[in-house]
Formats: sequence, structure tokens, C-alpha cells
Amino acid sequence: MSKLNGDVLCLIFEELRDDEKALLSCLSINKTFCEIIIPILWKNPWKFLRKGKDRLLLNVILSHLSNESKNNLIQNNILINSYQRPLFDYISFCRHLNLNVIQRIIYSLHEESKAKIIENELLNLFISENMKYTHLYLPYQFNFQIHCILGANSCLSEIKFLSCNASVENNVLDGLTEICKLIKEVEIYFERCNNYGISRLIETQKKLFSICLLDSYKNYGSFHEIIENSLIKHANTIQYLRIQKPPVTNILSSFVNLKVLELEFNGDNRVYKYLEKLFLPFLQILRTRFVPINILINLIKNTTGTLIDISIKSSMSNSVDNNKKIIESIYQKCPNLKYLKLLLRNKGILELEKLLITCQYLDELCLFDYDEIDLNNLFKILARSSPTGLFKFKFSFSQIEFDSLELFFDNWKGRHPMILQFERQTEDIDVLIEKYKSEGIIKSYSGGLVL
Repeated sequence: MSKLNGDVLCLIFEELRDDEKALLSCLSINKTFCEIIIPILWKNPWKFLRKGKDRLLLNVILSHLSNESKNNLIQNNILINSYQRPLFDYISFCRHLNLNVIQRIIYSLHEESKAKIIENELLNLFISENMKYTHLYLPYQFNFQIHCILGANSCLSEIKFLSCNASVENNVLDGLTEICKLIKEVEIYFERCNNYGISRLIETQKKLFSICLLDSYKNYGSFHEIIENSLIKHANTIQYLRIQKPPVTNILSSFVNLKVLELEFNGDNRVYKYLEKLFLPFLQILRTRFVPINILINLIKNTTGTLIDISIKSSMSNSVDNNKKIIESIYQKCPNLKYLKLLLRNKGILELEKLLITCQYLDELCLFDYDEIDLNNLFKILARSSPTGLFKFKFSFSQIEFDSLELFFDNWKGRHPMILQFERQTEDIDVLIEKYKSEGIIKSYSGGLVL
């Protein structure tokens, strides 16, 4: 029975892995709880690291060093706390090797010459044949030959997720290419200086599933083309793609099994010729920012009814007519839509009603505006035509008036209590919301910014 209870607790706490507060509150209940929760927290100890806690985490990590390593630090005039070795071997639970955070902590607390010595000792601590990492994060211009450390082949061979800067030294990339063959998710940050070894690392993977290309540098050209061509081999297996620049090649047309597409083209004025007739028959999630509206309309029209999640945070050339056209394309091609976020203009409100009537599976709606819209009309339509399952609303409007909200809440009576989020504006609105919460019209309310 105790074994069964332990297994059940493991499942429960694993579901709470992203809720630090809940996990910490249960940590001190008893020994069993502690033994289950500690490995969950230390699976990715960098995730919950808060500002000002860097030194504390570093001290815990340093306490795992061998006496030989500690003596080496002391001989180099590096003072460390004389903590006893902890009761738990916290490092053994780690599955996310985040060298970005490790490097940042060390170099923020120590001068460069000493930081290099500490970094060397910690890398030898984290990389051993006893460790098995699933996630690896490499920093800008990383040049430490981690693949040469004894045990590297064993502890890095099962990496499933790689996040790295394209400026990582070629020797490091070559070493990882020989070790890591099972990477499913790749996140690459392009910089001014990029190494072509990253393309070979991509090509040698067996089942690449997810690609994220993050590019803050404005140079386009051969490097982007080489990276895109290296993805061709994985065209049939890639299902998630996020890019911040329009593709240089026609690579997107090859991703026939793509299910999630995220496009963010902030400040880009290039010709979008490779997106104009893009056909993605299995696309389920489309998230965009600063993409020309005509491209979005064509992209939605070229789907086959599989889209269930659309988020258009901002778009180029979103005129009144285009606003109507984008909403029209959505309700014509996305009958199974569940989530929608987009800009709304006054002349698009009637099109929105058609969408509410057509998309009966919609359960969350997020709307924002650039200028004031007729909220009385909008709220009447939402109360009148929202499908039964739609009761989660997020609004980011330039102005929300008391009377408009009161009308919305009154008209919502008899429907499923709504979950509502928008930025609080007046005390009167606060009072109004509390009134309708007490009447069961509003289930919950959040006053945070709607991003």
C-alpha cells in the first residue's frame, strides 16, 4: 500500500512540476513528500531561480565538489562556504544542464580569472558518466570542450532538447554532433558571427520534431540559407516551427506535417514570396506577429479546417477592410477553432458575430484595439451570439467604460459564469466586478495586462 501511495504521490507532484509554490508548501510535510519533491525541483533547478538567489544556488552546487576540487579553489584564493556535503545528491537529479545560467552566476559573482577556474570545476562536476541529461543549453561563443570530459558521451547521448547560440565554437559543435543523435527539439539564436557546424549538427539528427530559429541580427544571406537547407532532411518529421525572419528559401512548403507555426517578422520589409501560396494541410496552431495581413489571409485560406488556435498579436496593413477579410477567412476555413486572439476594428464587429455563430467550439477569445471601438455593440453581440462553450474573455481596449461592462454582465445572465481578464481602470469597475462575482455572473477576474 505504501508503494502504491508513493506512486500516486509521484504522479500528483509531477503534475505540479511548474507550480513552485505548491511544491515548496508540501516539501516539509514528511520524509516521503520530501523524497518525491526534491528530485522534481532539481530536475530543472534553473527554472525557479529568483533574482538575488544566485549565490545561494552556487553554494549548494559547490558543496557537491570533491575535496580535491575544493582544495583547488582554495589554492587559487577562491573562498567558498564550508558547507558539509548535503543529505541529498541534488546534482544527480538534474536533467537540464543550463550552462547559460551557470556561466552567468559564476561571472556575476567572481572576477574573470577566478570565474574560469570555478567554471572548469563545475563542468567536471556536472558532466560525468553517472549523469543523464535530456536538455542542454549553451551560451554565446561557448568554447569549452565539454565533449572531451570523461563521461561526456554517456551523459549527453540522450539529449532531446538543445538550445544554443550559433556562435558556439566549431570544435564544440563537432563534438556534440558525434555524441548527440537523438535531439528532437532545437532552439538556435543567430548572431553576427555564426558557425556553419550547426547545420551538420541539425542534419545528423534522426527524428527532429521542433525547430525554433531566433534572429535579432538583421543580416540575411548564405548562413540562413544553409540552415534552412539542413532542415530539408527533416521535412517529414518537423511539426513545430518558430521563426523570426521570413525564410530565404522555399523550405516551408516542404513541411507537409507541420502542426504549429509561429511567425514574428518585426521590422522586416522583405518580399514574402515564399509565404504567399503556402499550403499546410495539417496546421493546428498559428501564432503571428508583424506579418502582412494578406499573407495571413492566404495562409488561413490554404488550410483544410484543422486550425484550432489562432493568435494574431499584431499585423502589418491591418486596415478596416483587411480586418473584415481576416475574420471572414477564419470563420470560413476554421470551423473547429477553439482559441482566437486578434485586433478588432468597428467594421469587423459584424464579421465577428458570424465567426461566433460558425465556430461553435470556440472557448477563449482575446480581443484588442488600436483605437476606440463600439463596446456596447461588441458586448451585446458577445452576450447574444457566443457559443455555449465560450466564457473565457481577455480584452485589451484603449478604454473600457462602466456602462458598457454593466450591460455586458446583465446580458450574460443565465450563461456559464465567465472568466475575465483586462486591466483595471477605475474603482467603480472594481466594485462592479465584485458585484457580479457575488451573483455568479463572473467566475474569476484577473486585472493583469493582456499580452
